[in-house]
Amino acid sequence: MLVWAAAVLLAYATSSWCENHTPSASAQSAVPCTGGNYRQFDFWVGDWDVFDVENPAVVVAHARVELILNGCVLHELYEGLDGHRGESFSIYDVSRDTWHQSWVNDHGYLLTIEGRMHGSSMNLGGIDHLPNGNPRQVRGEWRPQDRGVREVAARSTDGGVTWAPWFDLLFLPHRPTAHN
Repeated sequence: MLVWAAAVLLAYATSSWCENHTPSASAQSAVPCTGGNYRQFDFWVGDWDVFDVENPAVVVAHARVELILNGCVLHELYEGLDGHRGESFSIYDVSRDTWHQSWVNDHGYLLTIEGRMHGSSMNLGGIDHLPNGNPRQVRGEWRPQDRGVREVAARSTDGGVTWAPWFDLLFLPHRPTAHN
């Protein structure tokens, strides 16, 4: 009888513990940040020479975009040939089904933008602020193009009624020269 009672108690305790301790989504996967949505922006990963689309013969920057932190974050290191530098960190937020990017540069500028894939383009937008504190909307689009990636950005100071081009860049695979 004692063995039977112990077996019933063990069975009840085990099933009760299992009901209250189901593995979380992150624990179910031994490798974090895998799956379709986490890989949507991987087309931007690479070692790039950056060109202004209006002057495609002149390199304006070098950029390296790589996956870091177990492939959960895209890290961009951007070095303009004019001396300015910046970095971005992009991550897919599964809890909100949203991509988030934070961009910072060597002049103290911070831009945070969010969005989603639309077709083959990553579209992110947000608000930054003018020196006088007034808000300005910003939107950017990254899309695969030819052998590289095209990044187009625009800004609006009238709540999105009109948009002015900010920049239009083409990232092409880096070609080492005798100088680098």
